[in-house]
Amino acid sequence: MSTSMSPAPPEALDLQQSAAVFAALGDETRLRLVAALCAGGAMSIAQLTAGSTMTRQAVTKHLQVLSQAGLVRDSKAGRERLWMFEPGQVEAARRSLEAIGRQWEFALGKLKLAVETNH
Repeated sequence: MSTSMSPAPPEALDLQQSAAVFAALGDETRLRLVAALCAGGAMSIAQLTAGSTMTRQAVTKHLQVLSQAGLVRDSKAGRERLWMFEPGQVEAARRSLEAIGRQWEFALGKLKLAVETNH
């Protein structure tokens, strides 16, 4: 591993948006909704609540949080509103994690070099 060049600092990334994505996905119910939308494509709130004890209002609130984080979007289909998964923000959050991982590896490499040099 080369320690001559530091990886990009996390400030160079949109960490605020990534934090919103991680916060939205940190809730089990919202994670289940995203999984359902990934597996089933565009779905109505009625479809998302079918077989569940959750109310339509609760699902709507969770979908709004996911929408604010950029993870889902809705569209009108006649009288129905369909919700679909938007993968772009998940990809951006993944890139943020990769950048943080590279920084961690860089810091560990510097520590290893310092320990080896002092012995």
